[in-house]
Amino acid sequence: MIVVAGEALIDLVPRGTGALADLKPALGGGPYNTAVALGRLGSRTAFCSRLSYDAFGEALLDGLRRAGVDVSGVQRGSEPTTLAVATVGADGSAGYSFYVEGTADRLFTAPAELPAGTRAVSFGTCSLVLEPGTSAYEELMRKAAGQGVFTALDPNIRPGLIGDADAYRARFAGWLPSVSLLKLSEEDARWLGGTPREWLAAGPSAVVITHGGDGLTAYTKDGGEYSVPGEKVDVVDTIGAGDTVNAALLHALSVCDALSPEGLAGLGAPGWTRLLRFAARAAAVTCSRAGAEPPYASEVGEP
Repeated sequence: MIVVAGEALIDLVPRGTGALADLKPALGGGPYNTAVALGRLGSRTAFCSRLSYDAFGEALLDGLRRAGVDVSGVQRGSEPTTLAVATVGADGSAGYSFYVEGTADRLFTAPAELPAGTRAVSFGTCSLVLEPGTSAYEELMRKAAGQGVFTALDPNIRPGLIGDADAYRARFAGWLPSVSLLKLSEEDARWLGGTPREWLAAGPSAVVITHGGDGLTAYTKDGGEYSVPGEKVDVVDTIGAGDTVNAALLHALSVCDALSPEGLAGLGAPGWTRLLRFAARAAAVTCSRAGAEPPYASEVGEP
């Protein structure tokens, strides 16, 4: 079981240009997209979050169920669903503004136990910014790491949500001793101001950095550095691409029984190259269609 912990929300995606373009609601949120992608790829997956009882919350639950994700641990509340208004640039890149005050996912509380058979837990995005939920997810991360569970972190920085950048950077540094795999974009890395080697020294066994259409690079504790180019594709938008990379990496690591520091250390150049190419292939499929629509296993083959 791979558990994905974090927010689910509704992306309002423009269907034209200009500030008053029609907006189409789409299921989203970094952790939500990661869970759906894992389910579509065939990994046994559970979602750990808090969703509204409103119509959007029901639609989000239905999307998880359609992907085969276990939702038995999802908490519910009467507060509204978080909204993210997307803007898509000429190159397909996405930006967001958020409506988060008083929404359901912010009131998440850490569960007493992880689901039976949990081998990995994935964290990231808005859920690690907005209190009081952030402290609850942080508690879950440290508890999982303390139990020897593989932990993955994608900070997926949204600067508009971070009121105190220095405080967030310090908190991020405090998470690293509890992280097995750190994945982040070049933009995230620049905003955080660190380097892969500095982050590896603080705890993670591997760091993966995405370079948009230029591919991915993995850095490992033993000094390894492995890169693959991006897959060529006609980009519609990049919504959900990074989340798909998260899912593809976790799925591939599960398939090759490498969800452990020892497993990561044993991959070597051939293993990392295979994993990164699989993640690049999966992300390219997501970029080739509108919104966060990650691929199914039949579209990307085996890791």
